[in-house]
Amino acid sequence: MLNTIRTVAERPMAQRWLAAAAGLGIGLAAAMPAQAQETIKVGILHSLSGTMAISETTLKDTMLFLIDEQNKKGGLLGKKLEAVVVDPASNWPLFAEKARELISKDKVVAVFGCWTSVSRKSVLPVFKELNSILFYPVQYEGEESERNVFYTGAAPNQQAIPAVDYLAKEEKVQRWVLAGTDYVYPRTTNKILEAYLIGKGVAKEDIMINYTPFGHSDWQTIVSDIKKFGSAGKKTAVVSTINGDANVPFYKELGNQGIKATEIPVVAFSVGEEELAGLDTKPLLGHLAAWNYFQSIKDKSNDEFIAKWKAYTKNPKRVTNDPMEAHVVGFAMWVKAVEAAKTTDPDKVIDALPGIKAPNLTGGISEMLPNHHITKPVFIGEIKGDGQFDVVWKTPGLVPGDAWSDFLPDSKPLEADWVKLKCGNYNTITKKCGGAS
Repeated sequence: MLNTIRTVAERPMAQRWLAAAAGLGIGLAAAMPAQAQETIKVGILHSLSGTMAISETTLKDTMLFLIDEQNKKGGLLGKKLEAVVVDPASNWPLFAEKARELISKDKVVAVFGCWTSVSRKSVLPVFKELNSILFYPVQYEGEESERNVFYTGAAPNQQAIPAVDYLAKEEKVQRWVLAGTDYVYPRTTNKILEAYLIGKGVAKEDIMINYTPFGHSDWQTIVSDIKKFGSAGKKTAVVSTINGDANVPFYKELGNQGIKATEIPVVAFSVGEEELAGLDTKPLLGHLAAWNYFQSIKDKSNDEFIAKWKAYTKNPKRVTNDPMEAHVVGFAMWVKAVEAAKTTDPDKVIDALPGIKAPNLTGGISEMLPNHHITKPVFIGEIKGDGQFDVVWKTPGLVPGDAWSDFLPDSKPLEADWVKLKCGNYNTITKKCGGAS
């Protein structure tokens, strides 16, 4: 439409210049609102450059794929979906700026995006102020429930706690290295894990905690410290909340120093198929990851998704991973909620989402809960030589996501319920809502 108008405006002026100009002005005025209504715009807010691009670029591609698939089905509410992609460039304040741009300027009706918790925290005020909807697809530290956010990644009770339980029971681990990138997700998750382990009888001196900056590359000393910590005669494991491209040199250094999974297993919460695609996995055989989805899981829905994904990308080597599946589930839930509400109006869609169910890719049906988290299965996988995972453990069913940890004293009495209580942190002792976190 705009290209057509621009072409008309650039034509040589004819004898009836004034009339044509007047007609063009009317045409522009009429065309702009019409164009705004031609499509339903969906925002994609993922880093395509910077330290987190290794993880987030695939999520942008996933959303373009899902929108394309929905348009093949006829779109939504009789209109085509239009993706609006921005690059916040792994710059946390820029996330907020780009979110505001998507909502205010581009008029998107929902946004799918963010990876790190610091990026999510950055955009929260924008989504509340402008009353839009964010679908957040990555595992996180919990301790939050916002009316305008739907958390389709794992809460700690859907990833971190089951992983530690597995290591303690199956691997007989007694000493723990909690290694993370220095920002809110690793620090809060490790705070929860430390309290949980101490509550299970683990001595404080048997817990080593270490943080490194984003993009950290020199791991020689830290890996040496881990190796020394693990030589005290007790079975030791590393619980890794290291994010982004820092994982590449970290895993390489583990191999360089000969740390094998049989000696000191590493369980990662932010390393999946996408990150392993750039690594020589032979030294990493047997190390672990805890996720709610693995590409290697055999299920008809997963097989179909993988085949369509590879066809869409025209690349048979492209892999799938857990945050991708979270976008698959979240997008399906949003579509169903819009169809149920018969509108993209944020208030009505927010109200429609709790109780919405959608198939996940591992054979189950996930549900959006009143706390804006979803039900998810939990899997522990061992790294294989081809960069895939062999599932060695799974929960018997789907686990409901907890917004607030039972293992932190200040969080234990809090409940999130946006359906009955209309509150993200209702205190069950004082019977008062503290407001959204």
